Amino acid sequence: MSNHIENAPLDHVLVPVASEKDAAATCAALKPYLGEIERVTAVHVIEKGGGAPDKAPLGKRQEDAVEFLGVVESRLGDEVPVDTRTAYGTDVVATLFDEAATVGATAIAFRPRGGSRIVQILTGDTANRLVTDAEIPVVSLPDPDEG
Repeated sequence: MSNHIENAPLDHVLVPVASEKDAAATCAALKPYLGEIERVTAVHVIEKGGGAPDKAPLGKRQEDAVEFLGVVESRLGDEVPVDTRTAYGTDVVATLFDEAATVGATAIAFRPRGGSRIVQILTGDTANRLVTDAEIPVVSLPDPDEG
């Protein structure tokens, strides 16, 4: 087990999910720690372009969010209370911290997503910003398929 998760206050964990595959992988990574968690709030952030055209029609992105969040509810809901939320913002990290404050989360638990270092730099490296701009404890979940 990671020392990161053992030392974090896990009463109410906010879990960001980006896609259906990410939701499933995040649930698998979180499962070993459910005994320490009293509540999970899963959040999908629909990123707004801030004046730029959106990546897809809003209705489609909202339907996708329901699907992604449903994965978390179906995989964890029998073991821990799960709330789901769709949030909107131009800055994903700031939106996640706003959501955490709104729901009273005691920590954010996320699974870092892959990609080369150059891709992370070009996209703003959300994982890095989550950890370095942390307003509450942030737990990086280990990949359950590794070691």
